[in-house]
Formats: sequence, structure tokens, C-alpha cells
Amino acid sequence: MHMVLLSTNIQSRLRQKNGKETLITSDKFVIATGMRPHYPEEIPGAKQYSITSDDIFSMQRPPGKTLVVGASYVALECAGFLTSLGFDVTVMIRSIPLRGFDQQMASLVLDNMKTHGTKVLHKCVPRQVEKQSSGKLMVTWAHQFERLTTTAAEDFDYYDTVLFAIGRQPCTRSLNLEKVGVEINEKSGFIIGARDESERTSAPNIFAIGDVLMDRPELTPVAIRAGKMLAQRLYNRSTEHMDYVNVATTVFTPLEYGCVGLSEEAAVQKHGEDNIEVFHAFYKPLEYIIPSRPHEQCYIKMVCTRGEEKVLGLHFVGPNAGEVIQGFSVALKCGATRHQFSTTVGIHPTCAEEVIKMHVSKRSGLDPTVTGC
Repeated sequence: MHMVLLSTNIQSRLRQKNGKETLITSDKFVIATGMRPHYPEEIPGAKQYSITSDDIFSMQRPPGKTLVVGASYVALECAGFLTSLGFDVTVMIRSIPLRGFDQQMASLVLDNMKTHGTKVLHKCVPRQVEKQSSGKLMVTWAHQFERLTTTAAEDFDYYDTVLFAIGRQPCTRSLNLEKVGVEINEKSGFIIGARDESERTSAPNIFAIGDVLMDRPELTPVAIRAGKMLAQRLYNRSTEHMDYVNVATTVFTPLEYGCVGLSEEAAVQKHGEDNIEVFHAFYKPLEYIIPSRPHEQCYIKMVCTRGEEKVLGLHFVGPNAGEVIQGFSVALKCGATRHQFSTTVGIHPTCAEEVIKMHVSKRSGLDPTVTGC
């Protein structure tokens, strides 16, 4: 698509796959082109021989021994279900897992994946992907702490599939947005929303929703909700705007991680360590008891302000985390306090009741392990 500004209207030239072009003129345009996976083109062989998460479900053969490069939720989700299907899977992590999420929770997720057979290469960066005559892919990597030296130690291994999940890039570069006055971040390509109405761009009659907007949650339900609310404002006289604060999400790894609100790190940065209180609990899901499933990583954390104990963030690692967090996210949107949580009667026996039973703070130094009912 190619945009050209014509007076107060915008003209868009659409080119189809067969080469046919269509010219569309409108007084309003909404950009919702989303994002595409990023290939590290500086790594020889990466684009020629590797795949991304977009390709994994359309493979014509089993992936076999797989290397997943990246530590995003997409990377860990792919590695998790491939391991569960019985494949030999290794995750290569350059820095930290689940950047932007609570790091204590991220470590628990990764530890659980390791106990279920997923291998992890920490602090490593791929250098090259070479296809062998056997069809195998030889991946060479360097340990990151030696990355900048000329004698960096390198390792290699052979894989059937190499999957890059190192981030996605907004599909904005080919839209000619600068010609119609839409401001984008030059480095990332994200569209910068207006201060008074985030879905409106710097061009008054061009709007953007979803992943292409800068500093917005890259989640499908967010894009859907924002799109519906924008349509209501444009054509049904609504004045309601999308609220991007306290958007719940879940990482669908084998042991799920659901969260809403601030991470502990973000809360400390925003309010100061002396002004927050963190309540936590290690618990044992009922469904884990009879089959004796490991439960060491089943953990809940509630981040609150000190004094009033307004809940700033809730983090849950355990079975059905998405189902648990979805309900509690409403409470956070309403400004709930820990007192309101703790005076609510729990449903027994459920994992969700452990959220409202939490009473041990990190500051106390007491054992947070749940015992009995």
C-alpha cells in the first residue's frame, strides 16, 4: 500500500498479488497492518535456512531437533509445546527471559521448562547457520561475555530446525507515511500516537490500532478493543477511549504465567522500594497431588503500595493462569486493595483461592510456603 496526501483527503494505492492496482480516496484511514517476525540478516544463513513462529504450524515435516533463538513469550511458548510433543528442544537466550515481565516469575517459568526437558543456552548469540549435505543445520554461537573479543570462544551443534523468535517489526516502512504527515520512530518503525488520542496519528485524519502503535501492549485483544472503540468514536459519537493501563496477559508455557499490572521491578522503579509491599506464596495445586507432579515453581506474587496496600500488580505461575488472572484483572481495574482481596471468601479447593489467602510479605522474611487449608 502506498499513501499520498490529496488536500483534506488521503489517496491510497493498493497493489494486489497479481500486480493489479486500485486507487482508494477517503477522508479517514486506519492503519492496522500489524507486525512480522524479524530475521537477523547480519547472521549468515539465518534467513535462508531458518523459520519463525509464523511458519511452525505450516511445516510439512516434524521439526525434529530444534533450536529456538530468543527469550520472548513467543520463543518460550514454541519451545514449551515442542518439548511437550517429544522433540529435542534448546532455547538460546542472549540476555534475560521474558523481558518486560517480572523477572522472578520469568525465572520460575524457565526453571519449570528445564525440569520438563527443554535445554537452555544462557548468554549466547548465534554467529552462523550452515546447511550440511545431510540436510542438518550447523549453528555456531558465541558466549556473549566474550562477544566483543577477537578470540571469543565458539560452540556449535547440529539441528533439524532453527526457529528465530527475536522480536517482530511493524509493517509500516512501505506505506509512505512520511508523505502524509504520520510521525514514526525512525529506528523501530512504530507509529507515534497523538498525546490527546493515542489511536490518532500526527496526521489528524489517519489513525492506527494494534501492534503498529508505539509503547502499546502487543496483544490481539488490545487491538480488537481499541478498534471497536475507535469505530464508536468516529461513527457513533462515543467519547470513550481505550485504557491501556492494567491490561492482563498470559504466557502459555507448559506452566502458565499470568499477570496484570506492574512487575516488582517496575513498581520499585516507579514508587521506590520503601513504598511497596510484596506478598507471596508457594502453593501446591490440588491436581498435582495424586500424580505427584513437581510444584516447586507454582508461585503467586501481589505487589502493593505500603500503608493503603493498593494492589499494583498480580503475578501467578501455575495451571490455568490465564483463567485465574482474567477475573482478578477486573479488581485491579477497580483499584482494589489487598484488604478487599483478603476479606473475600475463597472457593475451595482452587488455585485461585491462594491469591486471596496470601498474608506473608517478602519484607517479613517468613516462609511463604502454603501448608494445609
